[in-house]
Amino acid sequence: MPAHRTLALVLRTVEVFETSVVATLFTRELGKVSALAKGARRPRSAFQGGLDLLGVSDIVVFPKASEALDLLAEAAPIERFASLRRDLAALYAGFYIAELLNDLTDLHDPHPRLFDAARITLRHLGESDLRSRRILRFELACLRELGLMPALDACAHCGAAVVVQGDTVWFGLATGGVLCETCRAGHAAVAALSGKDLEAIRALASPGRAWRELDASSAGLAPARDTVGAVLSHVLGHRPRLRP
Repeated sequence: MPAHRTLALVLRTVEVFETSVVATLFTRELGKVSALAKGARRPRSAFQGGLDLLGVSDIVVFPKASEALDLLAEAAPIERFASLRRDLAALYAGFYIAELLNDLTDLHDPHPRLFDAARITLRHLGESDLRSRRILRFELACLRELGLMPALDACAHCGAAVVVQGDTVWFGLATGGVLCETCRAGHAAVAALSGKDLEAIRALASPGRAWRELDASSAGLAPARDTVGAVLSHVLGHRPRLRP
């Protein structure tokens, strides 16, 4: 197949043979790829700095038609995120983004807007006051771009508009979003959220700057974090390893 040039975020590398590397890359045009970089560990290789973990590189890849690994021909570094080298919390957050991209996406299934969201999030992880909210926004971006976004306005079961009564709304973690009073009975894994918590999730999932004004304390964001985390765990079939 013909060569493709695209931007790629390096999610994972594994050393193979004596001088080569198998790289898992999330590319903007091709989606996730797993590619063999022959001779990448040699001194003065063509991949010098281009396969640094959590870096963005300009790559040339030859996709394979079979189940064999793609072949990586070039990888030149484009952007490195300085905060990941000086801030351990930012680095862990970056690893978590890589875990989500690796576990939630399929090979050769492109999601350019998700690539852009990951790059922007990594770029700003050094802002400690906004970090937790940025991660939540990225989690919701993953769900939205992959067609897994939970319903936040209408009942996930019947489609009726959900009105917060008594400052409590019901959220079906397995059903996929908010539930009306009529539909909540009989559903497993239903969490109770306050109207404020639901509005926080809506703000985090929406464009604009309202999410910046949310209570960033651990207690303030905890219900939103727990709810979004439970949805992700249900989608994956396991709890993300790096989420804590």
